Amino acid sequence: MDKNSQEQFTGTIKFTPPLYKQRYCFIKDLVGKYKPKKVADLGCADCTLLWMLKSCSCIEVLAGLDTCASVMKEKMHRLSPLPGDYLQPDDRSLTVTLYHGSVAHKDPCMLGFDLVTCIELIEHLEELELKKFPEVVFGFMAPTIVVISTPNSEFNPLLPGVMLFRHPDHKFEWNRAQFQSWALETARRYDYSVEFTGVGHPPSGMENVGFCTQIGVFFRKYPQTSESAQSEKSTEVVYKMVFKAVYPSLKDEKYLQSAVVSEVIFTAQMMKRRLLDRLMSEHEEYNDDPPERKSKFQPSVNCFSEDLGKLVVEKSLEPFVQENVVYVPLRTIFSFPKVNRLCGTFEKLCKLIAGKVTLSSDGSAVMLDAEHENE
Repeated sequence: MDKNSQEQFTGTIKFTPPLYKQRYCFIKDLVGKYKPKKVADLGCADCTLLWMLKSCSCIEVLAGLDTCASVMKEKMHRLSPLPGDYLQPDDRSLTVTLYHGSVAHKDPCMLGFDLVTCIELIEHLEELELKKFPEVVFGFMAPTIVVISTPNSEFNPLLPGVMLFRHPDHKFEWNRAQFQSWALETARRYDYSVEFTGVGHPPSGMENVGFCTQIGVFFRKYPQTSESAQSEKSTEVVYKMVFKAVYPSLKDEKYLQSAVVSEVIFTAQMMKRRLLDRLMSEHEEYNDDPPERKSKFQPSVNCFSEDLGKLVVEKSLEPFVQENVVYVPLRTIFSFPKVNRLCGTFEKLCKLIAGKVTLSSDGSAVMLDAEHENE
């Protein structure tokens, strides 16, 4: 930026939403577009980005890496499952893991990721670490997509109080030409393409300085070769795991069975209440009717012989009452969308509730006590 432009601008820069949120929202939008299943955040610090990403339904594996374990530990509890996650397990599986280590070192736990993010990381690296960084991330980890954000030094004169770097721990801050030169060379060396963008728009009339945060989005051109994958398997473990959370999932038979049993009992109870309410209404109407209509009324409760009761269970989808027991056909329960979605097949429904729900002798209906209407 030329001197005249600097002198003309005297306002205070204020980003809405804050710049760090814009960077995280950029990543979340990227996840929404490309639907990665495995995402790693290098330099995850207080885990805020990981906390935002754990709600993305496409992600099944989240990993964070940082050289400062104490910063991760301070906020890592936010990544643990909540009570509601156990009450209503998700369809997907989700595992969140945090590691203490450096991006200058290779570790097999970081293999196989679809997306790797490096948000405001590279400017904190020492010269030797920065030299090793491309080989670790692009050569060894080789994810499908890599996102790197870093300060744009051309924007610094617009930031009050910034003399040299924006943070005392920064080892350098690149202008756009420097970052793009490094990114293009890295992409060329490791068979990636790269697109440049950013967040944090400059004030009106100052567009020539570019974004406050510059971003490079790298896309791997070709899949990894089997030879390179084989050599990576022998790499020793150097990162230390400091946190791991496995979320309850309906892919786990234990949680699926619990969800199905709960839904079957809830549905059966709901149908029982509807049936008993209807029968009570019919009974009240019958008592209010003149004598000549009462002689034609056929009560629905306790009117089945044992053989007739079996016939109804086998051939009808309507619940009925016999000897103070409500029978709700399993086929009817299976027709409810949530039960159907959870089980997939009627056979699986029968398997999951076996021994967990009281069934008729032939196993075709759920049995409930008609006396306990408030269950």
